[in-house]
Amino acid sequence: MGCCMDSREQIFELERQVSRSVIGQEKVIRFLIISLLCKGNVLLEGLPGLAKTRAVRSLSKYLDSTFRRIQFTPDLLPSDVTGTEIYVGDKGSADASGCSSNNGFEFIPGPLFGNLILVDEINRAPAKVQSALLEAMEERQVTVAGTTYPLPRLFMTMATQNPVEQEGTYPLPEAQLDRFLMKIDIDYPDKDSEKAVLRLVRGEQKEEAYATSPSDRKESETLLLSQDIIFSGWQSVANIHVSEAIEQLIVDIVHATRYGSNYSEELGQWISVGASPRASISLERAARANAWLDGRDFLLPDDVFAIIKPVLGHRISLSYKALASGKKSSDIIDELLKHIVVG
Repeated sequence: MGCCMDSREQIFELERQVSRSVIGQEKVIRFLIISLLCKGNVLLEGLPGLAKTRAVRSLSKYLDSTFRRIQFTPDLLPSDVTGTEIYVGDKGSADASGCSSNNGFEFIPGPLFGNLILVDEINRAPAKVQSALLEAMEERQVTVAGTTYPLPRLFMTMATQNPVEQEGTYPLPEAQLDRFLMKIDIDYPDKDSEKAVLRLVRGEQKEEAYATSPSDRKESETLLLSQDIIFSGWQSVANIHVSEAIEQLIVDIVHATRYGSNYSEELGQWISVGASPRASISLERAARANAWLDGRDFLLPDDVFAIIKPVLGHRISLSYKALASGKKSSDIIDELLKHIVVG
């Protein structure tokens, strides 16, 4: 138990460190930490300048991990992401017959072979690149020229997209959206937080101006969390007890997205396609992580409600009538919860 408490405190310290670099987005940071504890992928959506990239960079800054950034563009190729084979002649080791064991080719890993992968503007890449990323997100592996290569044990894709600028973009298919544990909507900070952001960036600018080498700037980093702490967190989250009543609550919620007309006329008209069983799995998993961070070894309904919108929102397809009425997935979830009886 002491080990679990120690792991939790260190993860809280990681959260505090990131919060100092990304001001006014505490809920976003908490959701990133929960996703990290669930081995999940995250989709960050928000207007430019709302610290989406900064949040991901800050998380990698205080975690002992390899950070990779991939800028998705319409001309990107799958090999630009996964890696490729190059011809190296006789460099490969020879087998019993004296022939090169790799036929003269060597695999050069791409940027996906890291721990924390920032995919900027994910909806700007064509279908083939999205397919290659989908395998990495779901299977934690990539396949190049018929050979499968495993990705690191700690692997998390954090993708960003702009909800406004749609020119030159490829809408993410539902199958890929479903692979994201959470879709986190990032909004504007309040006035006090924005003033704090000004002071923070001004201080960073001053620090950079007076630094004589990159090592000078690294002295301020007070924590580099070991990956073993994250792995320990995985084990603790896996051991969280889930009662049958909570299981029923989760199933009832997801079931209501599929058969909304059974609960109210509005839900039946607003929801075009409901959530898949993966939504139930994700709800339970993220709720367990929330419970562990709150210091409990069992789930409460509040754990489910705390993470329901980022976990469930992107898994519900809204009808044309809902969109025309200005409804958002969060509005649908609020209405849905009114009709779910908590046992």
